[in-house]
Amino acid sequence: MPVYLYWGEDHYRLNRAVEALHAQVLDPAWSSFNFDKIEVSSGTDATAQMMQGFNQVMTPPFGAGQRLVWLINPTLGRQDSDDVVSELERTLPTLPDTSHLLLTYSSKPNGRSKAIKLLQKQAQTQEFSPIPPWKTQLIIQAVKQAAEEIGVKLSADAVELLADSIGNDTQRLYGELKKLQLYAKNQSAALSADSVAKLVPATTQNSLQLADAVRRGHTSQALCLFAELIAINEPGIKITATLVRQFRTWLWIKLMLEAGERDERVIAKAAEVRNPKRIYFLQKDVQALHSRQLRQVLKALLELDVSLKRGQNSTTVMQTKIIELCQLCQPPAQTQGYRS
Repeated sequence: MPVYLYWGEDHYRLNRAVEALHAQVLDPAWSSFNFDKIEVSSGTDATAQMMQGFNQVMTPPFGAGQRLVWLINPTLGRQDSDDVVSELERTLPTLPDTSHLLLTYSSKPNGRSKAIKLLQKQAQTQEFSPIPPWKTQLIIQAVKQAAEEIGVKLSADAVELLADSIGNDTQRLYGELKKLQLYAKNQSAALSADSVAKLVPATTQNSLQLADAVRRGHTSQALCLFAELIAINEPGIKITATLVRQFRTWLWIKLMLEAGERDERVIAKAAEVRNPKRIYFLQKDVQALHSRQLRQVLKALLELDVSLKRGQNSTTVMQTKIIELCQLCQPPAQTQGYRS
C-alpha cells in the first residue's frame, strides 16, 4: 500500500527520507506535474486542503513515473471531522498503485483517533525522533551508519570522537561527514581520531567542560565557558541536552554506589557508559555530591529545557539557571538548603 506516515522532531532525517521517496517514485522530467506538497493550515481551510490532497492522490500520474502527494502536518488526529474520516476510508482501499500518499507530522500523532488508526493499519510508519543525548551507544551507531552512507572510512576511535563532538545533532553530523569526505578523497585508510579532531569543532566537549564546572560549583568558570559556547553560536537547547546527558550519568552512578554496588561493569550497564573503565573516574566525580543534589540539578535542567523550547531568551535564562545549578552543587556544608 503506497501510504507513508512519517513523524518526529529530527526534521533533517525526516526530510532526507522524504527526498529519498521523492527520488524513488517520481520521474524528474515529470515531477512538476506529479508532485503535490500541501502544508495544511490549522484553520477553517484544513478540511478543504486535506480533501484536495485525497482527490489529487486518486488522479493518475501524467506522463512517466508515478504521483506523490505530501500532506504536511495534517489535522488528522486533532480535528477528525466526519467528512475527512469518510473520505479517508474511501481513499485508502482504492488508492492506485501508481500514487503515493505521504503524511508528515512534527510530533507523534494521536494514535487513539479514528483517522490515525486507519492510517496505521495501511501506512508504512516511520519515526524520526532525535536520539536521547544520554544514549551514547545509539549515537555511536548512528555515526557509523551515516559514515557508511556518505562513504567515509573512520577508525573506531574516530567514530567515538565524532559522536562525542557532535552528539545527537543529525544535520551537523552529515555536514561534518561531507567535510571529512572531501578531506579523505584521495586516502584509502580510515581517518584517525587525530584527523577528526583537527577538522571537527568539539562543541560537545566544551559543553562537557561546562557540566564539570557546574558539578564543582565553580560559578565564574561555568559562566565563562557558557559565554564561549554562545560566542561560537552553540544552540542553548543543544548545550542543555549535553548537560542533561552528563548529569543523568552522574546520577545513575551515584545511585548505584549508594545502593552498595561496586562492580564497574554493572554500574556501566545501568548508567549506559560504553567503557566500564570510565566508571573509576566518574565515581570520583560524584564523590563529593549527594544523589539528592544530582536529582535537583537534573530537575532544574529539564525545567530549563522546557523554557528554551517555549522560546524564552536562551542567553538570559541559561545564565540565571547556571548560577542556580552551581549553587545546588556546592558541598553540603555550604548549601543553605535543597529544593524539594
